[in-house]
Amino acid sequence: MTAYCKFEKTLEIFIGKWKPVILLRLFANGTMRFSELQKAIPDITKKMLAKQLRELEHHDIIHREIYPKFLPKSNIR
Repeated sequence: MTAYCKFEKTLEIFIGKWKPVILLRLFANGTMRFSELQKAIPDITKKMLAKQLRELEHHDIIHREIYPKFLPKSNIR
C-alpha cells in the first residue's frame, strides 16, 4: 500500500463534522462519560454522537468502557 493510499484511508476514518470535535474534546479532557461528552458538544444529537463513537471505536481510535448503571445492592446489613 502506498503512502497516498494510507493517507486516503486515514481521511476516510476522520472525515466528517463531528469526529474531529469529539476527538478534540477527548484529548483535551481525557476520559469522559457519554453524558459529559454530549454536554461538551451541545449541538450534536445523542444518535449522532453514539454513531460517531461507534465508528471511532470500530477503528480502534477510542476505547469504550461500559459500567453498570447502578451499583449492586449488598446483602450485608
